[in-house]
Amino acid sequence: MTKAAEPSPALPADEGYHKDLGSRQVQMIAIGGAIGTGLFLGAGSRLQMAGPALAVIYLVCGIFSFLILRALGELVMYRPTAGSFVSYARELIGERAAYIAGWMSFLNWAMTGIVDITAVALYMHFWGTFADVPQWVFALAALFIVGTMNMIGVKYFGELEFWFSLIKVIALALFLIAGTFFLGFRVPINGQTPGLHLISENGGIFPHGIWPALLLLQGVVFAYSAIELVGTAAGECANPREILPKAINNVIWRIALFYVGSVVLLVCLLPWNAYHAGTSPFVTFFQALGVPGIDHVMNIVVLTAALSSLNSGLYSTGRILRALALGGSAPRALAKMNRQSVPYVGILTTAGVYLVGVGLNYLIPSRVFEFVLNLSALGIVSTWTFILLCQLKLRERINQGEIAPTSFPMPWAPYSNWLTIGFLAFVIVMMGFDYPEGTFTVAAIPVIAAVLFLGWLVILKNRRNAN
Repeated sequence: MTKAAEPSPALPADEGYHKDLGSRQVQMIAIGGAIGTGLFLGAGSRLQMAGPALAVIYLVCGIFSFLILRALGELVMYRPTAGSFVSYARELIGERAAYIAGWMSFLNWAMTGIVDITAVALYMHFWGTFADVPQWVFALAALFIVGTMNMIGVKYFGELEFWFSLIKVIALALFLIAGTFFLGFRVPINGQTPGLHLISENGGIFPHGIWPALLLLQGVVFAYSAIELVGTAAGECANPREILPKAINNVIWRIALFYVGSVVLLVCLLPWNAYHAGTSPFVTFFQALGVPGIDHVMNIVVLTAALSSLNSGLYSTGRILRALALGGSAPRALAKMNRQSVPYVGILTTAGVYLVGVGLNYLIPSRVFEFVLNLSALGIVSTWTFILLCQLKLRERINQGEIAPTSFPMPWAPYSNWLTIGFLAFVIVMMGFDYPEGTFTVAAIPVIAAVLFLGWLVILKNRRNAN
């Protein structure tokens, strides 16, 4: 017989946090997690590589991302916690799983932040006025501003993320409105009439075949990399069981509209081979219309996206490192909080890693940053896999009558879980074929596993000494 539903007790990872995130902020955090530079900037190179097939890849990855969010949603409905998947892994699988999940998530955000903080400086150098300002000045200024907002309270993080996300949404909405107008009224662009014929006349949906499209999987997965942030935010949300289901269910429509819809519009407005790596496809479209200054506007948007990712990284890792420390899987100092109920030691630790990234930017070639991005993809895949495994364990305990059913069950579980885990494994396999960066990244998996194993041995030794 199933137990009657009753409130779940708070986990240690939630002690001391303020519930200062409201519906408006959580909704935008969910949107912002699904929209980033992967769409605004990266879509140009991906269209060049795979053509209209990019829309199919965005759709497939979007569906699996939504399933991951639904798995996280069921966990949140069971017990909202700022420790998110680390706390769920500890309770449902064990401390070793929490240790791996937490440190792989830290790897993701640490690597992503190194790229983001460098990207901010590069985007600022786009404007000639700042050409003589050293790159490290902008990187340090960005880290100081975002870091300060994270340190003075969660509501300030939420407000910053709200406005960052709003800028991204407005930019996409303007494109969708303009693009729909030109397509609907078939207004010629550069002497060509928009329409589906631009796809059929330029090699169809898969102009280079299916293989180049499959190689894009890791990059597209990275584009969705912050969607799990909404689960962490649940622990500091005023009414998570009411707000989170709405935010999560809306993600699939946003992905369909913003990612799939944008790419379909782009390839119907101009031939797919009009878009190129290094240039935002949205800039290419508006420049074709003769809109002055659009490159400056889009540079503001991608700058905002990079700052948003930097903001999210500091917020997420601060909470994840604290959850690890409370479970004994990280130094105890990382559990410390300031008067504003912010895990400041964890945030400062991540900020320190980002500062190292600024220095590395002067010492290593740009290709190494591609390797860094691939390492972050490993962290994303690991994080998502643990979310799916935790939901499986939760559902087992629900079916056994140990835990009351939630009001937001994962659809088609457990089949959807295993299908999604299989998809994530396939992404890693495809990464191995992306020579040289992806191949080297996959080859680094045993090294990462060895480091995690040695770290776990140190933790076990420290526990024995403490006893």
